[in-house]
Amino acid sequence: MIAALIIIGILLIGVAYILRNQSITQKYFKPVRAAGFGVIILGGLLSCFRQVDIGHVGVTSLFGNIRNEQLNSGLHMINPLLKITEVDIRTQNYTMSGIHDEGSKSGDDAIRVLTADGLEVTVDLTVLFRVIPSETPDLLRHIGEDYQDKIVRPVTRTKIRDNAVYYDAVALYSTKRDEFQQKIFSSIESDFKKRGLVLEQLLIRNISLPQSVKESIESKINAEQEAQKMQFVLQKEKQEAERKRVEAQGIADYQRIINTGLTDQQLQYESIKAQLEIAKSPNSKIVIMGKGNTPIILDGK
Repeated sequence: MIAALIIIGILLIGVAYILRNQSITQKYFKPVRAAGFGVIILGGLLSCFRQVDIGHVGVTSLFGNIRNEQLNSGLHMINPLLKITEVDIRTQNYTMSGIHDEGSKSGDDAIRVLTADGLEVTVDLTVLFRVIPSETPDLLRHIGEDYQDKIVRPVTRTKIRDNAVYYDAVALYSTKRDEFQQKIFSSIESDFKKRGLVLEQLLIRNISLPQSVKESIESKINAEQEAQKMQFVLQKEKQEAERKRVEAQGIADYQRIINTGLTDQQLQYESIKAQLEIAKSPNSKIVIMGKGNTPIILDGK
């Protein structure tokens, strides 16, 4: 906008000198020329004021020489010859994912690493970081504005590969995942700090194992489930066998008591009681007692 105003002012001055050469339009020479100079002065004044957006700091440079002066967010009056480069100091994220268009780069950008057992594991992760405001001049001076591609991405990928070689694939996927995440966080954090960046958090989104390892794990889980099922069946059979043993022992004890405790008089008494019950039955019409202990039942149907 400022450059446009200056260009418009110069054009107006040029038009004014053209009008001066024409007798008819000569009277417009001074007003047009004054307007041209006014627009140029306005553009020059506006170039002295620069606004830095919220969440950014402005790094000033003069003819390519980066100065240590920094401008916080807001409106500033500066030398119009200075160039201001704004650097975002808010939390930023850089995602490397195997899912298309989910990461910071399109396509498959997941990290493939070799584990201690020689297997290739694919890691998806997100890096949360921010720029240290006081380090922005050195960051631009030594690295540039593309610090994500020059520092964040290569350092993260290298440290993950360096640390993955100490873990087996299955352990990395299950029991050692948190330990692995903390270990690479510590190693990346120190490298970031040397370059003016603060690592806030490292999020391992997903760890994918080779298909052969997945099948082995599934087979192991199925075998463990079958073993647990068989153990349950065996336990149930043992309980059933114990129940039958107790039942058989009760019957044997009962028979032993009966055989040893009943007398002839008791047997005769029980026989008479049974005959009385038979006589009371509606289906029994006549009961004829035999000579022995066994009655003869005549049904009158």
